[in-house]
Amino acid sequence: MMVRDMAEATPLPPHLVSHIAQILNLPASGVRSVIPLLDDGATVPFLARYRKEATGNLNEVQIRGIAEQTTFFRDLLERKSTVLNSITEQGKLSDELKARIEAILDRSELEDLYLPYKPKRRTKATIARERGLEPLADYIYAQAPGAWDIATLAQSLLDPAKGVTTPEEALEGARHIVAERISEDPEVRKEARLLLFQEGIIFSRKAMDAKDEQEKFKMYYEYREPVKTIPSHRMLAIRRGESEAVLYWLIELEEDRVLERIRSCVMRRAGDWTDHLNLAIEDCWKRLLNASLQGEIRLELKRRSDLAAIETFQQNLEHLLLSAPAGPISVLGIDPGLRTGCKLAVVDETGKFLGDEVIYPHTGRTTEANHKLAALLAKYQVRAIAIGNGTASRETDAFVREFLQTHGLTHIFRVTVSEAGASVYSASEVARQEFPNLDLTVRGAISIARRLQDPLSELVKVDPKSIGVGQYQHDVDQRQLQQSLETIIESCVNRVGVDLNTASWTLLRYVAGISQRIALNIVSYRDANGLFRSRAQLHQVSGVGPKTFEQAAGFLRVRDGDHPLDNTAVHPESYDLVERIARSLGQPVQELIRQPQLLANLDPAGLPAGSFTLQDILSELTKPSRDPRDRFVAPAFSDSVRELTDVQPGMVLEGVVTNVTKFGAFVDLGVHQDGLVHISEIANHFIKEPAEVLKAGQIVKVKVLSADAKTRRIALSIKALQAPAAGGKPASRPGKARRFSPVAPTSMSEKLALLSAKWRTGESRSA
Repeated sequence: MMVRDMAEATPLPPHLVSHIAQILNLPASGVRSVIPLLDDGATVPFLARYRKEATGNLNEVQIRGIAEQTTFFRDLLERKSTVLNSITEQGKLSDELKARIEAILDRSELEDLYLPYKPKRRTKATIARERGLEPLADYIYAQAPGAWDIATLAQSLLDPAKGVTTPEEALEGARHIVAERISEDPEVRKEARLLLFQEGIIFSRKAMDAKDEQEKFKMYYEYREPVKTIPSHRMLAIRRGESEAVLYWLIELEEDRVLERIRSCVMRRAGDWTDHLNLAIEDCWKRLLNASLQGEIRLELKRRSDLAAIETFQQNLEHLLLSAPAGPISVLGIDPGLRTGCKLAVVDETGKFLGDEVIYPHTGRTTEANHKLAALLAKYQVRAIAIGNGTASRETDAFVREFLQTHGLTHIFRVTVSEAGASVYSASEVARQEFPNLDLTVRGAISIARRLQDPLSELVKVDPKSIGVGQYQHDVDQRQLQQSLETIIESCVNRVGVDLNTASWTLLRYVAGISQRIALNIVSYRDANGLFRSRAQLHQVSGVGPKTFEQAAGFLRVRDGDHPLDNTAVHPESYDLVERIARSLGQPVQELIRQPQLLANLDPAGLPAGSFTLQDILSELTKPSRDPRDRFVAPAFSDSVRELTDVQPGMVLEGVVTNVTKFGAFVDLGVHQDGLVHISEIANHFIKEPAEVLKAGQIVKVKVLSADAKTRRIALSIKALQAPAAGGKPASRPGKARRFSPVAPTSMSEKLALLSAKWRTGESRSA
C-alpha cells in the first residue's frame, strides 16, 4: 500500500528527520533513506524485504513507524503554516511568536499557543472589553504598581451608557477578561493538563433510572481509577456504559492542587490586585479551564484506549491469519445445523468447489445422512473434514467421528474450524462474485472447508471486524481500526507469499504494490490466457507497470513455471546474481534448489550484492518457498463435554485460544461458549499482559474453575496446571500449543547469517 503520493509529499527539514529518529530510537541514516523511498511509492513490505541495504535492515514495524511519524510532522507543518498565516492576517505575529511556533514539535502546544488568536464566539470577556474594562484587566494581570490604585482605576472606568455603574461591576468584568487570559496561557494549560493526567481520578457512577438488566456494568456503578493507569478495556467499558446511558463519568481533581499550580504560573507579586487575581484564577478553573481540559483529556483517553484496543486486535488477527494451514488437500466442509440440516461442500486441493449436499443426521434421518456422506467422500477422494463450530457442532462432530470409525476411514481426519465471519462472507459481494448460483449456506460450507486448507487465503475475504478477535472493536475509531487491520493483513500476506495461479483477487489485492483494480486484472488475464508460466508475464497484465512489478514480483509465486526462481522469494532483480552464484559452483540454478548443500562451497567474495541481500538469497535457496507458518495441529475436544452444562469445576480440558485481550484470554472448549482465562490465572509468574504467553489459535490445556449455565460464564485457569520451576516461573508453556514465535528481524538476520555460514563451512543442515 502506498503511504503518500509523491506529488503530495513535503520534504521534511533535517531537524525533524533527526527528531523522528530520536523518537523511534533508530539510526538517522535509516530514517533519511526510508522517507524518500516511501515518497517514491515504495511499499513497507518491499522495503523491509528487498531494500535492507538502503534502510539499514529496518523491519516492517520500524518502517511503518517512520511512515506514521513522517505523516504526523507533515500535517504539523501544514497546521503551523495555517496558524502563522492567521496570526499574520491579524497583524499580531511578532518575531518571538513566530520563532516559538516554528520550534514547536507537539500539536497540543501549538494549539495552546494559537488559542488567544483564534476567532471566538461572544464571551463574558468580550462583553467586558466592549465596555472598556481592558485597562483594569491589564492592571490586575500585569501586577505592576503604577500611578493608579485599583479602586481609583475602577472608578474611572464607570460608564452607565455601557452598563458599568459601580466599581464592583467594573472589577467583575475585568476579572472575566483576566480569567480568559489565564485560560489561554500556554504554560497554565500545560501545567493544568499535566496535573489532570498525573493526579486526576476517573469516577464513574450509575445514571439515575438507568436500566442494566444483565448488570454488564455493575463494577462501574461506583468506580474510581487514576487517569494515568486506567487500562484501555476498562476505559472503553466505561465509555460504552455512558453511550448506553447506564453510566456517567468525569475526572476528579483536588481543586486546591490545581489552583495552587495555576497561581504558581500566574502570580508574581502581592498588591491591591491579589484578591481579584485569586478570584479570576478560581473563575478561570471552574468556568473555563476545567471543562476545556476535561474535554481534551477525554479525547486523549479515548485515543489512548483506542490504540491499545487496536493493537490487541492487530495481534490477534495476525496470529489468526498466520494459523497453520492443513495445506493443498481435498476437504469436505460442514456448516452444522439441527432442524435445518448440515450443509456439506467439497473443495479440491486448490480450493475449487466440486459439489454439495444437505444431510439431516440429527432429525432421525441418520441412514440417509450416512449414504450421502459416504458418496461425497468416495466421489471426491476427500482427505479431511472441516466442521464449523456453530450450533450443532459437537453433535455433528460425534456423527462424523462415528461414521469414520464404522467405515474404517482412518486416512480421513476431522477438525472443528472457527466459522466466525463465514455468514458475513457468504452474503458478501465477494461470495456472490465467486459463486453466483449457490445458496448462502453452501457458500458458508465452502468457506469453512477452505479455512482448513489455508486460513490466510480465506479470511482475507472477510471483514476482519466480523472474525471476532477484537476488544470493544465497535467502540474504537473505525477508520483507524480499518487502516490498522489492513496493514496487518498486508504484512501477513506478503510474509507468506501468494500463488499467482490460485490466489483470488481478494488475496492478490494485499500483495505489495497491487491495488484492487490490478488484482481483478490479474484474475481476468489468468481466466483468459490460462495459468501464468512466469513472473515476467505480469508485464502483460493491464495496469502492471515497472513500479508495480518491482514492488509485487518478489511476493508472488509461480509453481512449476519456466524459471525455477519464480517459485521462491528471490526477487527477479536478483536472478542474475543467483545465476552468477550457480556458474561459480558449476551448477544450474535448478540444481542449487534441489541440492542446497552445494552452497557450502560458495565463496561470497566478489559477489555484487550487499550482505543482507546475499544472506536472504542464500537462506531462500536453502529452503525455497518455505511457509513461515507453523505445522498444522488439530485440537482434541473432550468427547464427554458437548454442552455448557457438561462443564464441571475441576475438569481439565483442551481448547483453542480464540481471543486475547488485555484482561485475559477466551478459550473455545467446543461447547458454544468460550471460557475466560483471567490474566491472574495464566501464569505462575508476573505477566504484564496475556499476549506475553498466549496467542489466538494456540492450543492449550485448561482447568475449569467455575461454570454457570445461567449467565453462560466459564472461568478457566492455565496456571493451575503448571508446576512452578526455579524462581517461581513455569517450566514450560501450557498445552501442546502451536508455537507462534515471530522472530524480530534483527534476530532473524543473525539466524540467517549463521545459517549461511554453516552452509559455507559444510555443517549439518539440521543445525
